Amino acid sequence: MKNIGLYFGTFNPIHIGHLIIANHMVENSNLDEIWMVVTPHNPFKKKSTLLDNHHRYEMVYRATEDYDKIAPSDIEFKLPQPNYTVHTLAHISEKYPTYTFSLIMGEDNLKSLHKWKNYETILEHHHVYVYPRISEGIVETQFDQHPKIHRVNAPIVEISSTMIRNAIKEGKNIKPLLSTSVWNYIDEMNFYKK
Repeated sequence: MKNIGLYFGTFNPIHIGHLIIANHMVENSNLDEIWMVVTPHNPFKKKSTLLDNHHRYEMVYRATEDYDKIAPSDIEFKLPQPNYTVHTLAHISEKYPTYTFSLIMGEDNLKSLHKWKNYETILEHHHVYVYPRISEGIVETQFDQHPKIHRVNAPIVEISSTMIRNAIKEGKNIKPLLSTSVWNYIDEMNFYKK
């Protein structure tokens, strides 16, 4: 049975930090593939800096096309909004019954996992792979001894999509922080310049 790691994010835009973490996770754990799940725009929130779903999916597609074990996913685009991870996991498990699905998250998310809708159900049926965040240091959580939580000693990458968007707006060169195909798409579409 194939074990798929689900890496959720707005990916606005996807950058090399996301790829470094995804690649490290798939190469240094028992995950067979990573699906980069593009989180849809929440219709109840106004966020002008968030590109349309199809543009963010296109960037993830371009960023991952050279990776055999990393793929984009638009699975949440068709689900009712606002959506919860527990619903996505139920939907995706039903759609792909021969796969097992695990979550990938940063330590910062692990700290607030107890506030997630039906987090007990998530931990009952799915494993969670956690990567470190420098801003957090080692965070003690109520889940430290949980058998379904796996800390992976992944590289710490301090790049954020917000930082990239701001740098583009200020006319700075951020090419090294993005895959070439993603940079070309952003440049061609004139994204984040205003």
